[in-house]
Amino acid sequence: QVQLVESGGGLVQPGGSLRLSCAASGSIFSINNMGWYRQAPGKQRELVADITSGGSTNYAASVKGRFTISRDNAKNTVYLQMNSLKPEDTAVYYCKFMVTKTRWSTNRYPYWGQGTQVTVSS
Repeated sequence: QVQLVESGGGLVQPGGSLRLSCAASGSIFSINNMGWYRQAPGKQRELVADITSGGSTNYAASVKGRFTISRDNAKNTVYLQMNSLKPEDTAVYYCKFMVTKTRWSTNRYPYWGQGTQVTVSS
């Protein structure tokens, strides 16, 4: 199996910064797309940012220029650097990996982290 463990959430004042991490372990041959999603109370889960195995990135319009996604393939880890945080960034943040488990298969399986709370408030 594959496990994703997130860290780095917390309470921060508006304008502050946080860095989220998500590390995968288990039966992994390669990780294709890595992404961060968030879900605020009463709202649907939405994509925040994702990054391909080649390093191409994609951001939601609401976070572009403030958040930066990066990955360390040697550590099976994705990061989300969040700067200039706003109260509307408050949500539970989830990482999602698309995993190929063996070299003999091209199937990709989605795995989610457990979620980490980010609260932006004064």
